[in-house]
Amino acid sequence: PILGAACHCGDCTAAAAQFEALGGAQSLRDSEGGTPCILFRKDQVTCLKGHDHLRDHRLDPQSLTRRVVATCCESPMFLDYEKGHWFSVYRARLGPDAPQLQMRIQTGKMSRPAGPLPSYTGYPPRFVLKLMAARLAMMMGR
Repeated sequence: PILGAACHCGDCTAAAAQFEALGGAQSLRDSEGGTPCILFRKDQVTCLKGHDHLRDHRLDPQSLTRRVVATCCESPMFLDYEKGHWFSVYRARLGPDAPQLQMRIQTGKMSRPAGPLPSYTGYPPRFVLKLMAARLAMMMGR
């Protein structure tokens, strides 16, 4: 993985609420209200089976961000910012051995930063640098 982050932006919050309203879907949000995701390079993620059960969900039809849901169980699987080089896989989909989170991002609407994770109102330099390093490695075929 590139890194693990819980996002608190308005779009992730709205999407999580919509997904949680679906029948059978688990909560995506953690106890602090963030949406925990583990970021992976797109060239390192493959759907091995069940691809025919995946459908796109967009908060706005013109959005460059699509969230992908498994229709068989209404489980949100990942988020794809289409212009990016990464997938944000919902941490809950990775099971009990999922990588740990390293930060909370977009926390401007939180009443107070909570828990032991560093919290940032935007995208911290470390987040951006890790994405840039992953892009460079992808371009170099590593």
